[in-house]
Amino acid sequence: MKDRVAIIAGAGPAGLTAALELLDRTDVVPVVYEADTMVGGLAKTIQHNGNRIDIGGHRFFSKSTRVMHWWTDIVPLQRLDPDQLTGWISSTGNGAGPDPDREELVMLLRERRSRIMYLRRMFDYPVSLNANTVRNLGPVRMGRIGLSYARARLRPIANESSLEDFMVNRFGRELYATFFEDYTEKVWGVPPNRIKADWGAQRIKGLSVSRALAHALRSMLPSRGGGDIYQRGTETSLIERFLYPKRGPGQLWEEVTRRVRERGGQVILGTAIVGLHAEGDRIVAASVRDPDGIVKRVEGDYFFSSMPIKDLVAGLDADVPQSVREVAEGLSYRDFITVGVLLRSPGGALAGMKDNWIYVQEPDVKVGRLQIFNNWSPYLVADPDTVWLGMEYFANEGDELWSKPSEEFAQFAIDELVSLGLVERDDVLDHTVIHVPKAYPAYFGTYDRFAELREYLDRFTNLFLVGRNGMHRYNNQDHSMLTAMVAVENIASDVTSKDNIWSVNVEQEYHETRAQDEGAEVEAAA
Repeated sequence: MKDRVAIIAGAGPAGLTAALELLDRTDVVPVVYEADTMVGGLAKTIQHNGNRIDIGGHRFFSKSTRVMHWWTDIVPLQRLDPDQLTGWISSTGNGAGPDPDREELVMLLRERRSRIMYLRRMFDYPVSLNANTVRNLGPVRMGRIGLSYARARLRPIANESSLEDFMVNRFGRELYATFFEDYTEKVWGVPPNRIKADWGAQRIKGLSVSRALAHALRSMLPSRGGGDIYQRGTETSLIERFLYPKRGPGQLWEEVTRRVRERGGQVILGTAIVGLHAEGDRIVAASVRDPDGIVKRVEGDYFFSSMPIKDLVAGLDADVPQSVREVAEGLSYRDFITVGVLLRSPGGALAGMKDNWIYVQEPDVKVGRLQIFNNWSPYLVADPDTVWLGMEYFANEGDELWSKPSEEFAQFAIDELVSLGLVERDDVLDHTVIHVPKAYPAYFGTYDRFAELREYLDRFTNLFLVGRNGMHRYNNQDHSMLTAMVAVENIASDVTSKDNIWSVNVEQEYHETRAQDEGAEVEAAA
């Protein structure tokens, strides 16, 4: 009997999770096609002169214990003191550590710290109403923030039609204008009042001033041991620790690729899916283009797509209604540029900083965030006596920022770093520039008609849209993985509806309740 085959577009978190889950749960053989020469998608790790860059930063934390265990089954947790293991049950040995023969393949337990740079001062992120915040903002502005927040709680905006409405209801207009408005426009290139409220529902649905205050109060209380690594009940934006592969997120996805290939699946790099062919309500084949530009047809029984929906519809050989094509063509994206800057270990403002990210709220510079890679993992940095920074910029493909020659862009970024007072120009030892197209699916353009597009594509019974770009949804890595897991479950159980895939990271209860249930089962087993 001929093996059933799943053709998978993209070797990012969603595509590779689908491949390994198919091998675990079905008799379907996965064949993954990746246009890039590296695996990992947006979670790949790029090397430059021995230093590693994590594109956008990937904290390995999820409210789904299924995902947490999936990660540590692939990359085992580093040996930890017993106090650090409270609440942690790992199928790789209860946190005892990995096989010493593969000590490079480990998850580190990292402390999370992010701050906001505003008025050339540092504020906690998420914003905390502590002495530092009061001192930096001053009593007058703090009073306005308090009154504005009270007004938002007493008379909230009834119909949250925009991201601005969503944030004002949770933080008050004054706090929103101080810390969110300009930064959000820097990220998306449009004012928050032109962005759908769905963005907030995806990224910060559980965060509010009251939750941040409650978390701050709990943090002041004595804790037993190292706390629960799962951090159940903690809003994602407020977590205090996260797991991180020793050599960056790409290390995990490279290991997943190795396992998929070892078990008979295929991961084919440098080869893009450029078209899908339909017969009735099924996809029957894909057109793939190899590194030599040769296009061939490959047949399959199931098709997973994590490619941008705009590209999928453009390459779909079917009688697509004109209205659906209009929606797909009108979807917008925000593109991403990282400038890696290597510094001799500075004694100035960066000295001793423990931040993973610094959000740059300053309106006089275009940089949006700074990553200090040393604080994600010291193993991302070739020389421990240097500091390896990632300067993150948001752009639109083809605009002025995107089109700058790399050397010119690097010097522009270094100028901004100096103007922020963080480094001296003589501290710079090396630099590199990396462009990432379609990094962020945007919630404007034709997004308000997205339901038309989803309804049409869901008609294809063996086509599964997964991941961030595959669903045009601003998913985190764990949400992308969950969409792939649910899709594979549907195949294994002969479920035809796609609703449970689309519900991941929309209905908060989907992954939070499931995580609590799974956690209870794990604790009972212990």
